Amino acid sequence: MSGMKNARLADVKNDVLAGCVVAVSMVPEAVGFSLVAGLSPIVGLHTAFIIGLVTALFGGKPGMVSGAAGSIVVVLMSLASEHGMAYVLWATIFAGLIQIAIGAFRLGKFIRLVPLPAIHGFVNGLAIVIMLAQLHMIAGQGPLMYGLVLLAILVVCLFPKVTRVIPSSLAALIIVSAVAIGFNLHTLRVGDMADITGTLPSFSLPTVPLTLETLRIVLPYAVVIALVGLIESLLTMTVLDEMGDKKGNGNRESIAQGAGNTLCGLFGCFAGCAMIGQSIINFTSGGRGRLSGTVGALLLILFVVSLSHYIGLLPVAALAGIMLVVCYNTFEWSSLRRLRRMPKADALVMVIVTLITIFTDLAVAVISGVIISALVFAWQHARITVRRRQQQGDVAIYQLEGPLFFGSTASFAELFDPAQDPEEVVIDFAATRVMDSSGVEAIDKLTGRYLDAGKRIRLRHLSPDCVRLLAKAGPFCSHELDDPHYFVAEEDYQPDEGKAGTGDIRRT
Repeated sequence: MSGMKNARLADVKNDVLAGCVVAVSMVPEAVGFSLVAGLSPIVGLHTAFIIGLVTALFGGKPGMVSGAAGSIVVVLMSLASEHGMAYVLWATIFAGLIQIAIGAFRLGKFIRLVPLPAIHGFVNGLAIVIMLAQLHMIAGQGPLMYGLVLLAILVVCLFPKVTRVIPSSLAALIIVSAVAIGFNLHTLRVGDMADITGTLPSFSLPTVPLTLETLRIVLPYAVVIALVGLIESLLTMTVLDEMGDKKGNGNRESIAQGAGNTLCGLFGCFAGCAMIGQSIINFTSGGRGRLSGTVGALLLILFVVSLSHYIGLLPVAALAGIMLVVCYNTFEWSSLRRLRRMPKADALVMVIVTLITIFTDLAVAVISGVIISALVFAWQHARITVRRRQQQGDVAIYQLEGPLFFGSTASFAELFDPAQDPEEVVIDFAATRVMDSSGVEAIDKLTGRYLDAGKRIRLRHLSPDCVRLLAKAGPFCSHELDDPHYFVAEEDYQPDEGKAGTGDIRRT
């Protein structure tokens, strides 16, 4: 019993200390993303507090950290510059409602459709983007800045060899800050980036009335924000699932993200989502429970309300050094080692998703990866062959193998030569599955070719559903005792199992 108690106390300590590191590391990112969008830094800090607290308490993955994310700010930039903050708030509210609907209808499972090479490309691309943001922040700051960044990196890497009582990232923050403040070094501080003094967020509806014109403007942005936020959040969850031993709940996370974003819009903030950098900082610092995210969110708003002067003294070099180590650890180096050995299609998907993540945005990158992977899969499986051909007198029997769908209909048609075949032909579909209406149409056309050539044809082992959809070939389908039972994917088709396999099917 005492061992369990000690373990729980250790978990609480780890969560609290990890939350401290997360809270400090979120300040410059929230401030920086707000400035990029042309908004007040307080808006980004309030966003990080609200969505961070909601997802920490109710999200689908304990320990995952949400806040003001760059991928969403990129979407909001044009809306903020062209129409103003009120439209940003409406877009945020509707994005939250869309995310809640996605979670309520249990659509979060579709993240499984994202292939592993696309996930690796997403992770690698975001690691590079975060790294470039840190380098841009410290570029041109002189040798002192570079030296402090190097010191922070060394502390993060070497401190765990000394002790693991406190997270190495927190130790780096304390040590580098002590050096910079103790020696009064003239280096860039958090307070130099922007004034983070503020108050608690307050409830306020957008000043622009909700009209059809307002909806026309904000809904396209809301849809993109909702999808970008969920893609980044659910992919971050996938990465953390691989780091830990517990799987997250994508639908619950979708609802929590949506609720957080809806509240953000109602309290004067823009939308946010999971942040892979801070989430990995939290996990590697020992923050695996809901307490870590809760502590991080509460400390963040405490910084804004009461401790902004002290937080403003922290050197940016310490935060940049910590984030650079996070970028290095986030990058899937093993994917580079496997690049030469993996299939060319997978390698292409990973490289494309990485590049698109860096130069455009996450949603386009992931959707492109899924589409490319789907096309490659269809191409690789668009092969239907004659497994065996037998001729017994005037009867030729074809035994087919492989799926028959839109991608394989052309090769299916080329397998047969009605002019050269004998008077009677049997085509056996026992090892074949008709996947869609294109396959059904291909069977009909082949039947027509044999009939036009004056040949008799029999089709074996087609499902009753498939037979019902056949116009020309239906009367020539022979019923077998072991006919398969599956349904052809076709829009507006309602299977009637009571009538399937009857009617004009000729029994043999």
